[in-house]
Amino acid sequence: MRLISISDTHNKHKDLDIPKGDFLIHCGDFTEGGSRSETLDFLEWFSKQPHKHKILIGGNHDFFLEKYQHNLEEYIPNNIHYLNDKGITLENIKIWGSPYTPGNGHWAFNLERGRAIRKRWNLIPQNIDILVTHTPPYGILDESQTYKNIGCEELLKQIVDIKPTLHLFGHVHDDFGKKNIGPTLFVNSAVMDNKMRLINAISTIDL
Repeated sequence: MRLISISDTHNKHKDLDIPKGDFLIHCGDFTEGGSRSETLDFLEWFSKQPHKHKILIGGNHDFFLEKYQHNLEEYIPNNIHYLNDKGITLENIKIWGSPYTPGNGHWAFNLERGRAIRKRWNLIPQNIDILVTHTPPYGILDESQTYKNIGCEELLKQIVDIKPTLHLFGHVHDDFGKKNIGPTLFVNSAVMDNKMRLINAISTIDL
């Protein structure tokens, strides 16, 4: 079974050459300004991709999803699984998705480090196979050229506890790649570099 993971496409989704696979997962920041028109354009494109299972979470740029998070049924096509602190089981694979990133609250799905964001990670069940977040965990594929490690410390603590098989994320354009640590494969799926160029490869994982 092949899983395709992308993140941080920032309105450039139509310029991507998406490989074939069973799952297509977007780890957030599919818009730049988070407007309604950007969001609907992406959702239309995403829904037309041929992959059997399409999974989506928001990111810190995706303001429309946050603003209308209690009324999204009319916007998100039925063949897209949108996960906001929510889980789903597909092909006997348990998946959990959450859009939150640590920050000062000026961005979408942004919570202060410590107790505020820890409440979100505490919702993640113990028995999941794949975790999809926008932020990386602290110290793992999270090095920004400007701020060094910007991942979430509280998320790292939760991952150490629950030990998912696969953790997919994006957010940090400078640290694209894959890393095996213990039982978990970590994948930063950001397709853009820090100059917003589509030069990173699309992440492919065979399950």
